[in-house]
Amino acid sequence: MMLSRCVSSFLCRIKSAPVPLCCRMQYSQHLQGDTPAPFRPETSMAKTMMDIGTQWIFSEEHDLFRQNVRRFFKEEVVPYHTEWEKAGEVSREVWEKAGLQGLLGIYTPAEHGGVGGDLLSAAIVWEEQSWFLSAFGDRDAVHQPLWLAGSDRALPTQMAGKCIGAIAMSEPGAGSDLQGVKTYARRDGTDWILNGNKVFITNGWMSDLDTAELFFEDVRLPADAVLGETNKGFYYLMNELPQERLIIAAMALASGEFMFEETRNYVTQRKAFGKTIADLRTEICVGRAFIDNCLQLHSERKLDSSTASMAKYWASELQNKVATQCLHNSSLAFVDARVQPIYSGTNEIMKELIARTIVGHR
Repeated sequence: MMLSRCVSSFLCRIKSAPVPLCCRMQYSQHLQGDTPAPFRPETSMAKTMMDIGTQWIFSEEHDLFRQNVRRFFKEEVVPYHTEWEKAGEVSREVWEKAGLQGLLGIYTPAEHGGVGGDLLSAAIVWEEQSWFLSAFGDRDAVHQPLWLAGSDRALPTQMAGKCIGAIAMSEPGAGSDLQGVKTYARRDGTDWILNGNKVFITNGWMSDLDTAELFFEDVRLPADAVLGETNKGFYYLMNELPQERLIIAAMALASGEFMFEETRNYVTQRKAFGKTIADLRTEICVGRAFIDNCLQLHSERKLDSSTASMAKYWASELQNKVATQCLHNSSLAFVDARVQPIYSGTNEIMKELIARTIVGHR
C-alpha cells in the first residue's frame, strides 16, 4: 500500500504541472519558472541506457515515479516471468497487483475512472516493462478507446486489474486494412446479435469476453453492451491508432536498450565486436532522440499519424536489428521482437502511410 500511495502522490503532482511550451528548447534556455531546469543527460551520455535521471522530456517527479515502477517490475514481474512463459499467459494476480499500485490506465482521465496522469508517466511504465522483458500487455491502449466511447462503467474493474480487456481488430481477412472487417452486429429487438471471428488478439484468451476463442456465432448482447455511439466503433479505434503505434515504438526502443545493456558485458570482452556495439549504441541513441520527441509531441496533442507511423516503423525495425545481433544473449527478446513490425499495421503499411503524406504535400 505504501508503494500505491507514493505512485498516486507522484502522479497527482506530475499531472497538475502544465507542459512547458519551451520544452524542446536547448537546455540552457529551458526554464521552470524563473529557475533554469537541472541539466538532464541524454542516454548517449549516461553510463547505461537504463539510468534514471536521463532524457530531457522527463522531470525529477517522473524519476521518482520511475523508481517505484521499476521496483514493482523487479519484485512482482521478473521473478515470475519464466513461469508465465511456460504457462503462455501472465497471471491474473499480477494484474490486480498492478491495479492496486495505480499502474493501470495511467493516462486515462480521473473523471473516467483512470489515474489521470500525464502521457510521460504512462511512457515510463511502457519503458520499464520492456526493459524487464515483461509479457505484460499494455493497458492504456485498451482503456483509451473505452473512455473515448463514453464507457465509464467498463473502466473501474479494468483499472483495478480485476477485469482484463482486449481490443479485437484483426480478422482472418482483415489485418492492417481495418475497413475489411467482416464481424457484424444486427439488431434483434432491443438486443444485438454478434457474428464473426477475430485472430491474433492480445489478451484474447484471458480477457473477460463471452467466448475466449473470439469466435462469435449468434452471440446475443443487451443494448447496454454497446460502447459509445452506434456505428462509431471503427472511428474510435482509428482515432487511437497513432497512440497505439507510438506505444509500440516506445516499447520497441526500450527493448533495444535493454538488449544492448544485456549484451554489453559479453561484447566488451571480445574486441571483434567493438565496431558492432558502437554502431548499435549510436543507432539506439538516435532512435531515442526521435521517440522522445514523438512522446513530447503527443503529450501536447500534436503528434500526427505519419510521424507516429515513422516511429513505429523505425523503432520496431531497429529492435529486430538489435535482437538479431544480440541473439547469443537475448534469444527470448528476439522471439518477442518478431511481432513488432507486424501488428498495429505492418511496417509495409506504415511506409505506405508515410509515402502518402510525401506525395500529398507536392
